[in-house]
Formats: sequence, structure tokens, C-alpha cells
Amino acid sequence: MITRAVIPAAGMGTRLLPATKEQPKEMLPIFAPSSDGEFTVKPLLQLIFEQLYDVGIREFYFIIGRGKRIIEDHFTQDKDYLAHLERQRKNHCVDDLSAFYRRLDDSNVVWINQPIQLGFGDAILRAKKAIGDSDFLTHAGDTYIVSNGNKHLHDLNMIFTREKPDAIFLIKHMSDVRQRGVVQGSEISDGLYEVDMVVEKPEHPVSNLGIEPVYLFRHSIFKFLEETKPGTEDEVQLTDAIQGLINSGGKVIAWLLHDDSLRLDIGKPESYWEAMQLSYRYASGKA
Repeated sequence: MITRAVIPAAGMGTRLLPATKEQPKEMLPIFAPSSDGEFTVKPLLQLIFEQLYDVGIREFYFIIGRGKRIIEDHFTQDKDYLAHLERQRKNHCVDDLSAFYRRLDDSNVVWINQPIQLGFGDAILRAKKAIGDSDFLTHAGDTYIVSNGNKHLHDLNMIFTREKPDAIFLIKHMSDVRQRGVVQGSEISDGLYEVDMVVEKPEHPVSNLGIEPVYLFRHSIFKFLEETKPGTEDEVQLTDAIQGLINSGGKVIAWLLHDDSLRLDIGKPESYWEAMQLSYRYASGKA
């Protein structure tokens, strides 16, 4: 069972300016179920943390950059504030915040700095010393996937244990994959693909299988990240490192995300608006 997660959250969020001038995009709120059976709003990054905790992750390595102190503050417990809410009889707030704090108490949270924005691949590489020789999960800080009982995460872990690949990640059929990592491969069983090629934001996609940014890796991925030169958008692309792993004979597979899963992406205004609508319907029981 993998217990370590690397969560890149150092992006500038320029597509969401001016809202993200001081507020990291990963801390933008979406709707979520609350402990009293109603719904509330939570920062997306908190939802990712809570979801990963619930499937067994206990060591969290957040990759942050300049201007992200608000994330550290949010993940620092404030028992005085909790006591103030209790005195004010804000019980619904107390229950949710207390549950968040209990997860933090039971976790090891580490902050790793990415001083220059050199891409998703570089962000993961920053965690090399902390991860060591361990297998680990990587989850983007601006995308949240909802499935029944967190099935997508349990499936990934089960297949990772059974198939023993060097890497596995989620994919999904999409109508337009030109702004995503794209996969070419062969289906070896229902929903499971052996990956031959991954390409970042291709002008002419090789398939309609887009990568969802949830991955399980062996520590060997760090070798290929170190060897990867800046590519698309002058950034170190994780897809280039994965392709290097494939070219060296590494086993890379992908798991098809079920159609009944919700994908909430807050990376740009249009997708954030969609995430707000989808999360409201889910949290209020109207999905």
C-alpha cells in the first residue's frame, strides 16, 4: 500500500487572474458534502488531501512556490479558532474543521519549495530526496476526481500491486485532447492499457485518450526526470520523462477512468465554472 503522495501546487494560476494574484488557484473553493448531511465549500487542495488520506496516504509532500504561504497557513492547525467557533455554537463548522485537523494530526506534511516555475515534471523532481527509494503517488493540486468510494484510487493501487509496473496513471476518453498529455497504447484487458507513447499537448493527437493527473510511480521515475530537458512551454514535462521510461524498456500502463466519475478542474475560468456546477450538484445530492 502506497502511503506517500507528492502534490505539485506551485503553479502561478495566470489563467485565473486577477482572482489568483494573492490567492493560489489550488485554494479556490468548490462545493463539498458536509458532516451534517448538507453541503459546504472547501478549498480544492483540502479536498484532495482529505481524499488521499481516506485511501491510506499519510505522508504528504506539497510542492509550493513563492506566494503560496496561504496554503501552509491553511494546513496549520489553529485550535484557538476552533475553540472560538465552539463558543459561538457554530457546530457545523466545528465538526468539519475538527475532522480536517484530526487528519492533519495523523499525517506528516512536508513543504518543498520550487523557486522557479519549470513545470510539473520539475516539481515532482523536487521531492526526490524526501521520497528516497519509496513508491509514491502524484496528484495535481488543481484537479479533483470524485468516484464512488474513491474507486479510482483503489483501482490504481490494486493494479499497481498486481501488475508491478514502473508507472500507472489515469486516462479518459475526451473530445479534445490537444491541451493535455495524450496516450497511444493497446488495451490489454477491459479498461487497462499498455502505453507505447505519451505526448504533451500535441497539435495532431495520436488518440483521444487524455491523461488525468493522478499517477503511481516507482522511484525510478526520478532518473528520467533528471535526464529530461525543458520541452513544451520551456518546462520539464512529466510526459517526456514517462516516454524516456518507456523507451528504456520500463513498463507503463494506464487505467481508464469510469464514465460515472466526476472530474473537477479549476485551471481556467471555463473549467472552474464547470467545477462549481458539478460540485454543487454532487454535494447537494442532485448529481
